[in-house]
Amino acid sequence: MFQVLTLVSHNLCPYVQRAAILLTEKRVPFERCYVDLACPPAWFSAISPLEKVPVLLVGDRPIFESAVICEYLDETIGPRLHPADPLERAHHRSWMEFGSNLLDNIWRFYSAADERAMVRSADELAAKALQIEAELEAGPYFAGTHFSIVDAVFGPIFRYFDVFDAVADFGVFRHTPKVRAWRQALSTRDSVLAAVSPDYPERLREFLLARDSALARRMRHKYELES
Repeated sequence: MFQVLTLVSHNLCPYVQRAAILLTEKRVPFERCYVDLACPPAWFSAISPLEKVPVLLVGDRPIFESAVICEYLDETIGPRLHPADPLERAHHRSWMEFGSNLLDNIWRFYSAADERAMVRSADELAAKALQIEAELEAGPYFAGTHFSIVDAVFGPIFRYFDVFDAVADFGVFRHTPKVRAWRQALSTRDSVLAAVSPDYPERLREFLLARDSALARRMRHKYELES
């Protein structure tokens, strides 16, 4: 019997987006339930011991942690997005972890308290982009023409830069043409587009503006000049 799938989500969480992308790629119907992580309901703590999203409810049984959810979905629902070869599959998992580490760099960038720290974080992101550039080959996706879970990881990462780039050119992808092409390919993929609500950019801008950070000050200054 088919079990109802419910993806417990937060509007801005990139880890939630990974799971949503996989579910869409596999053409699996699912429901979404959003929680306010600043004031989570009691039932959420009961299904998420780490009190994080995403949580995938398979019927009434919860699975938490995005990497675990992605692996479960790929093992149980076709088409397979991981490579069949064990070594190549491990290689992809390594780059999924690289993507998670990159999200830490992004957090440091948009949380930087002053301009110097923000520029330093942008330089760190640019160095990571060069590492990715050296890994990519023909494209349009990470593994060529086959869309993989690595693509589901990086689609939400690149989405941040749509908002960052509207503030200023921080030069993160300036010397990485293959990464820019990959970013573009993912930005038009239906599953990546559908992973967030239409008001995601506005929500992300509001989230960033609410912080006491160098980026928020740049954003406010830009908007003042444009108004």
